[in-house]
Amino acid sequence: MDEHIDNSRGVVLRPSLLPTYERGGSARSTPLVGTEIGAKAFLNGMTVIGPGAAIPLHTHNCEESIVILEGEAIAEIDGAQHALRPFETSWVPADIPHRFINASDKTPLRILWTYGRTDATRTLVETGETRPVVAEHDRSRVPQASA
Repeated sequence: MDEHIDNSRGVVLRPSLLPTYERGGSARSTPLVGTEIGAKAFLNGMTVIGPGAAIPLHTHNCEESIVILEGEAIAEIDGAQHALRPFETSWVPADIPHRFINASDKTPLRILWTYGRTDATRTLVETGETRPVVAEHDRSRVPQASA
């Protein structure tokens, strides 16, 4: 991030300069807006899902929106499957099971995610395990803006 940023007046984030975290299952995420830069109402970031891979079926404690940035996806929302192309967007209410599948066996899928709370959680449908979304990222390594 640029030096001498006053977070109370906003920041510019440059994903190419931010750390990316392996999430397993051929997915890696780059957190963007979060509490460490002053966000009070939402979190967002990007995830790349490898060819033919999928995020496990899960729910959240808040609403979520996904924008397809690159590639083609299958959004499975509450048992229904929807084909999505770049710039198409999903909205999923809290507690609705969903997942995103890379529809290509050759190219990565890049998504932009936004959660409606800074304390968003993910609960895996298969195991019932619930974790904070931010636990998927080593937040201690996220650069802090200087005041």
